[in-house]
Amino acid sequence: MTGGWTTPCGGGIWWDKQHTSIAAISNELLLSVAAHLANRVPAGEEKESYIHWSQRVWDWFFQSGIINGDNLINDGIDQHSCKNDGKPVYTYNQGAILGGLAELAKATADGKYTDEAKKIANAAMRKLTEDGILTEQGEDLGEDGAQFKGVFVRGLAALDAQAPDEAFAEFLRRNADSVWERGRGDGGEVIGPNWAGEEQGKVWMAGHAAGLDVLVAAAQVG
Repeated sequence: MTGGWTTPCGGGIWWDKQHTSIAAISNELLLSVAAHLANRVPAGEEKESYIHWSQRVWDWFFQSGIINGDNLINDGIDQHSCKNDGKPVYTYNQGAILGGLAELAKATADGKYTDEAKKIANAAMRKLTEDGILTEQGEDLGEDGAQFKGVFVRGLAALDAQAPDEAFAEFLRRNADSVWERGRGDGGEVIGPNWAGEEQGKVWMAGHAAGLDVLVAAAQVG
């Protein structure tokens, strides 16, 4: 992954080998992978290398402008202007960074990473919800988009495990309750993409899995 650290924007990895874009998720996953590895190897040079890469990605990410004025993460960086591309804000981009920063805080024993993660989490809970229920913004995103909210709640649960916050736990419980009471169709056996319970439309396996993610996350926080 680090072999892709060749963008013209002072850091970051490319979305693909064809260098078509600089996406938030690619860099969030590099940060997360490095931090997870740092927490799973003995102390030493290898561990320090993983920590170094995770911190390097975060420092670039934080300074890049990809986190907008609302403390939410847009889809990527424009490779020509090296500024926030202004593309949509998706729930999964918020969730992926929450889990990565929670692991980095654990690896470094530095709470500044969870402090930054909490800003993003709180912004998402305010702005990417309707009546307190997580809602993907914009158009129907199909099978890929059906899994986005699951990424967010997994990341939020990971952040809560590292830096407990009752607001996070309450949010997960509220969303799990809504999924269980209003988000199930087909005789109660399949979870649809709309956790608030309106018209579900197309039901995807990925969306069902995302619904299970929030039920598991709520169980984890108790």
